[in-house]
Amino acid sequence: MGRPRARSVPEAGLTLDTGALIAIERGDGRMVALLDRLAARGGARFAVPAAALAQAWRGAPRQVRLARFLALPEVEVVPLDEPAARAVGVLCGAAQTADVVDAAVVLCARERQHRVVTSDPDDLGRLDPTLGLIAL
Repeated sequence: MGRPRARSVPEAGLTLDTGALIAIERGDGRMVALLDRLAARGGARFAVPAAALAQAWRGAPRQVRLARFLALPEVEVVPLDEPAARAVGVLCGAAQTADVVDAAVVLCARERQHRVVTSDPDDLGRLDPTLGLIAL
């Protein structure tokens, strides 16, 4: 039996995958509305796995929106240290996938009991069918 699904927008916060970071960068209306709703409630926390950030970050001037978001005190960039890297590898092996970024996102969200904002719900759902997902 899997974990129960989280409410539509959890009070604890959200974990963002690469697609969500790119949506912030582009000023995507759905992403902006979601962030605005959470900001209006107060106390929202955001986790950004370092692997997802590496996949999205190019250091270009057009990434100013993303840079501003990452600088917010409510945002935690979660490092991929050795224990986390090993756990990511184990999850990849169990799910028979090689996508370490998706696995890092899943483990980050599990650890924090977050839902994941994603543009890739199918791949994340294969890694953890019980994970709460908000598809962009």
